[in-house]
Amino acid sequence: MLLQRDLSQKELAQLVGVTPAAVNAWAKGRSVPRYEKIADIAEALGVAVEDAVSRRPPESTRSELEWVFQRAPQDGSRTGGNVAAYAFAANLEVLAREATQNSLDERLERRLPVTSRFVLHELTGRHLQDFLAALRWSSIERHIREAADRRQKTGRVLLDGLNELQRTGRLVLLRVDDYNATGLTGPDYDNGRFARVIRRTLDSGKSGAQGGSYGLGKAALWAASRFGLVLVNSTLSEAQDGRHERRMAGRLELPWHRVDGEDFAGPAWFGIRDRERTNSVRSWWADDATAESLYMERSDSSPGTSFLVVGAYDGSGDTEQLEDMHDQLVNGVARNFWASMVGGEQVGPLLRASVSAWRDGHVVRAERFVDPHAHEPARSRAVKAFLDGRTTAELTSREDVLKASVTLRLPARKESDATDEQRPTSHEAVLLVTPTTEDDPRPDHIAYMRSTRMVVRYKKVSDLPLGHRRFQAVLLTGVAAGVDSPDAVAAEQLLRTAEPPDHNDWTSTDDLTATYVRGARQCILDFKRAAEHAIRQLLAGQEEESDTDEGPPILRDLLTLEAPTKARTQGFPVVHAVEGDVTDSGAWKVRVTVKLPERDTPWVLAPVAKFVVRSGGNIPVKWAGMLVPERDCELTASGNLRFRAGARRGIFRGITDASTHPVAAGMSCIEVDVPRAKEITE
Repeated sequence: MLLQRDLSQKELAQLVGVTPAAVNAWAKGRSVPRYEKIADIAEALGVAVEDAVSRRPPESTRSELEWVFQRAPQDGSRTGGNVAAYAFAANLEVLAREATQNSLDERLERRLPVTSRFVLHELTGRHLQDFLAALRWSSIERHIREAADRRQKTGRVLLDGLNELQRTGRLVLLRVDDYNATGLTGPDYDNGRFARVIRRTLDSGKSGAQGGSYGLGKAALWAASRFGLVLVNSTLSEAQDGRHERRMAGRLELPWHRVDGEDFAGPAWFGIRDRERTNSVRSWWADDATAESLYMERSDSSPGTSFLVVGAYDGSGDTEQLEDMHDQLVNGVARNFWASMVGGEQVGPLLRASVSAWRDGHVVRAERFVDPHAHEPARSRAVKAFLDGRTTAELTSREDVLKASVTLRLPARKESDATDEQRPTSHEAVLLVTPTTEDDPRPDHIAYMRSTRMVVRYKKVSDLPLGHRRFQAVLLTGVAAGVDSPDAVAAEQLLRTAEPPDHNDWTSTDDLTATYVRGARQCILDFKRAAEHAIRQLLAGQEEESDTDEGPPILRDLLTLEAPTKARTQGFPVVHAVEGDVTDSGAWKVRVTVKLPERDTPWVLAPVAKFVVRSGGNIPVKWAGMLVPERDCELTASGNLRFRAGARRGIFRGITDASTHPVAAGMSCIEVDVPRAKEITE
């Protein structure tokens, strides 16, 4: 406390009327002051008596807060921003997925669900000015402006954010709260949840059946801010320095920049100056007024964390209005976590999630919890039937749910130990299949999931029986299959290493290769193929039981037999192959082969090059100059390509404009789309 109040032992002794030796004895723990002296000490330090009694850090006021920027290294190296933020697409659905997954991984009381709340708040006028003052915006605005270099991707985003704030006088905050979660426990600098989230990158600290494994999910929060700025307020499940509530901190992620001739690495932290460390701030224990002024107040004392994304936006550009952002968050939560929100008669849901929207303190969209049965009726029905033990071996109604098992072979680990001799060699996952309605926009899909039942991937099932009834399928693997058995845990460990950073598939990764013996990838491929094969058997297998008349009810429910129609043919041009490499100037040079449906009139196409990102929409880039026709095509006056009538294949070449690349070409993959051009053919 003396360091925080910038007092010496001698000065405190004078204030409370004792000798410096007495204060030294108190500080060293050799003696304890009488209660009346503790009250005098509390008054001298400006803290509550209970803080002085327990020797815990006091609550801090807004006047004590400051931003501290990390100095640039002396070797001249620079970074263009936090690379972890580019592991995901900067859109609100990705933010909802990553933030909610992290909350589920930190669920505290296992009998109760995590409550996840997304609160949008648009500020203008006086509300905006008061918030910026509480944030000490004036001390960071110049840093942001100096870092807003148009030549860099991060710089262009920062500049756009500053321009939008000035032009519209509008700032959107997005607060992501979780309750019944562990909170950001642990010390400021050493190992613990707080340091992993606030101070470190690519440090997950997760294991077992938890969803994350890269430590990248939190980066989605910073990526969703126009300024790379996020504040936190955490209620801890385990006390730190004798306190639980309102542990607050802030982090600003900027690229390298220079202010007043001094070089800064980029990151900055918001908190209380640490007198024991050079150029550092610590988290602080906030009072109610500070939490309220920063729009960080929590609704109750349940453990968990609130993240405030300052300048929240949808990086895909699909939405800007507050109401549309609200709807996108609802859809993002529902699409990825509908199964986590399904509960049974004896087993409750793992998650409750809500979204609300405010404007200058007034409700725009009231808080409403997401209903999984409204968003995914067939799939939610399937999971609920499984939780309630009401699956069937055959269908007798349109509400029934078929259950089957799918075997996942578990390969050996490279670094085995004595316990590996008893390690399971296989795991039985649960496959659920149920009919869906005729108006389902995406029927005949299988949803893969494990752990907390977050959807890893949706995939359309191929080679289905002719005339089959529309269905939805769910594959529950590992702990999601309902039992925390050794084989389920081993399956979680395997699939966890097989997920890329954005957790959108089970595939080959460097972690899988490093952890398991050769053949692990094949085990996963075989598992996914076996799941689709099991679906086909559930559909086609019933056909074997049919008689010469109408057949049993199960077949009538599954199959709608109609006269076969003429086989469908490809109805639009597609890219058949892309060949290319990166030029010395940093551009992509590609040669593209297009496969064309046969028709009597020419196809006129407007090829588009896109940089591939891990999730969300891929990023279009411009062509440098005109495209070059090579086979069965020619340029139009508009710069598009007209392919010869009757041609089945055409080839063209092109070079991308490096100035429009979001990242260096050597660090990217490229794809080419061939949409139809909006021009009249001759």
